[in-house]
Amino acid sequence: MVRGARQPQQPRSRLAPRLTGTVEKPPRKRKSRTEFALQEIMSSGGAEDDIPQGERKTVTDFCYLLDKSKQLFNGLRDLPQYGQKQWQSYFGRTFDVYTKLWKFQQQHRLRTSETSYLNEAFSFYSAIRQRSYYSQVNKEDRPELVVKKLRYYARFIVVCLLLNKMDVVKDLVKELSDEIEDYTHRFNTEDQVEWNLVLQEVAAFIEADPVMVLNDDNTIVITSNRLAETGAPLLEQGMIVGQLSLADALIIGNCNNQVKFSELTVDMFRMLQALEREPMNLASQMNKPGMQDSADKPTRRENPHKYLLYKPTFSQLYTFLAASFKELPANSVLLIYLSATGVFPTGRSDSEGPYDFGGVLTNSNRDIINGDAIHKRNQSHKEMHCLHPGDLYPFTRKPLFIIVDSSNSVAYKNFTNLFGQPLVCLLSPTAYPKALQDQSQRGSLFTLFLNNPLMAFLFVSGLSSMRRGLWEKCQEYLRKINRDIAQLLTHSRSIDQAFLQFFGDEFLRLLLTRFIFCSATMRMHKIFRETRNYPESYPQLPRDETVENPHLQKHILELASILDVRNVFLENTIDDY
Repeated sequence: MVRGARQPQQPRSRLAPRLTGTVEKPPRKRKSRTEFALQEIMSSGGAEDDIPQGERKTVTDFCYLLDKSKQLFNGLRDLPQYGQKQWQSYFGRTFDVYTKLWKFQQQHRLRTSETSYLNEAFSFYSAIRQRSYYSQVNKEDRPELVVKKLRYYARFIVVCLLLNKMDVVKDLVKELSDEIEDYTHRFNTEDQVEWNLVLQEVAAFIEADPVMVLNDDNTIVITSNRLAETGAPLLEQGMIVGQLSLADALIIGNCNNQVKFSELTVDMFRMLQALEREPMNLASQMNKPGMQDSADKPTRRENPHKYLLYKPTFSQLYTFLAASFKELPANSVLLIYLSATGVFPTGRSDSEGPYDFGGVLTNSNRDIINGDAIHKRNQSHKEMHCLHPGDLYPFTRKPLFIIVDSSNSVAYKNFTNLFGQPLVCLLSPTAYPKALQDQSQRGSLFTLFLNNPLMAFLFVSGLSSMRRGLWEKCQEYLRKINRDIAQLLTHSRSIDQAFLQFFGDEFLRLLLTRFIFCSATMRMHKIFRETRNYPESYPQLPRDETVENPHLQKHILELASILDVRNVFLENTIDDY
């Protein structure tokens, strides 16, 4: 399935409840769902601060046209089913309103990937919960109404996950569990197993992190992995970097047996968080000293637009990739994140072209020819459901930043930059040491480093929990490491200029520094001793100036000393190669 909707918005899923009048008394005039939603959204202080007046008016006008079109369309069903002329005027009015709605959507495409829209959804769902909108449903002998309630919970959980409101998620999971138990006890329906699976998925999803951060009272600290104002290392004066900015990202997940919820795998979720800014309340920013002048107003920082593609077919992936490529603005970057099962070449080939090293798997959907499924192919043929490096060549006509997390990620280091545009590929290890506990179902270690490098560092060091004070101390030291990595990159005399072209963007800068930290950590770790245990990149980084730099190695040992795990790292790493 494909999540190609612009992110983040209210999830478009059949899990959505239709807020029809199941509990309201007939004499009382109810507000429409749109009116109710708008009232709750606009009355929320945080949402009102984050959303400009012009955008609120756009939403209001759109909702008015949407409601009007629904009213007219529903009115057609009440017309007599005979005659001809009495239909014409009603059809005309309905068609006119739908035309206006379509034009309005084309002219006012709402900005996407803004967490303010998720906050609107959260306000809406919270109001339903606080007012016990579905409280009477369980008293009626109608399973379809209970399913609407369950779908409401599922959608609310998705919104809370995307907003990192894990404390609310845990409460909702408990309530959903009780509702599913009551539903399965009262009704003998065919979807009981499916709803229990939903519950198991979300429970596994929220427990995917391998390390817990604890308060003094042993309660779990909810950490955010979005880009904060001080998250990415600042560009110092004199650093010469490109002016490209990340505009679009395709986040693709096709790993077997990885924990997921609502077509969102753990790896996809972590990369999604890594490409989001921490929400900034403009009103509170304006109250800061020295921010009274209108020229000092903080600018609204946009997130890159994202497509979430869960187990897409090759044609689906290529369609979204082509659409994103076509709409990419000038001086912008397209990011492709691939978390997928590796596809390896079959047989030997006399050539070493971009289709001879395999790639990653797309969803096959079992091709059917003449009624028979194809299980085997001639070894001289390439795997048709594989995304080969050569498949991405046409899109290197514009700046392209690729991240591949797969057992065959190295296939993508065999690139050729045909068009001279900036091109970088960050590639995961193809295998991890056997001594390392298998955590593949709970997400990839490589992606965890890109999302939360300190948690990944703790995991490879054998730690499963940490006190909040020590966590914050290590985070501060890690920010120092990132600043030094940034200097290593920009001061390098032999680094490929493609890295520097991307270094001007905050998101890409942070991903690059985290990638180097990940690679340096694994090279220094005692159990990561095979070449396939290390990340790679295209173009190659100068090792002695980056991932094997003595200054960076000293920092990693210092971080290990703070955590009292220095014994798991090599002291004289350069001599051991």
